[in-house]
Amino acid sequence: MYSYLWSHKKYLIHIPLIIYWIILFILTSLPSGMAITTDISDKVNHFGAYGLLSVFLYLNLHFQNKLKLFSKYPGIFTLLIASTYGLLDEIHQMFVPGRSAEFLDWVADFSGSLIAVLITGYIIKKFKQNEIEKSKLKVGTF
Repeated sequence: MYSYLWSHKKYLIHIPLIIYWIILFILTSLPSGMAITTDISDKVNHFGAYGLLSVFLYLNLHFQNKLKLFSKYPGIFTLLIASTYGLLDEIHQMFVPGRSAEFLDWVADFSGSLIAVLITGYIIKKFKQNEIEKSKLKVGTF
């Protein structure tokens, strides 16, 4: 799975991040009367939205090879980028009619990002370990 993600990163990782981030920005830019509402708590929505953003962002940072520091520490950079974007998005919403900036929304954004980073990091580590173990088995058998 790890090598499959690596070889298909453009379609499975890069493009989904771009599309999702655009959708997220559009949804947070809608005035309150046009915004999509659910019966789920606003904080849960923030948690989930930034959790999914962080999964895509973590994968992008991990599976890129231009900036080695980002691929070496994707979790830290994902948290920095996602939490900064969450803060900027809260500030941006102060200028959207009917919306407001809330500190607890940012806390939910950060929390979703943190949990997503921990889970995604664990899963990627397991995928990578399985790939290494499979390659050792192939090399060891003739």
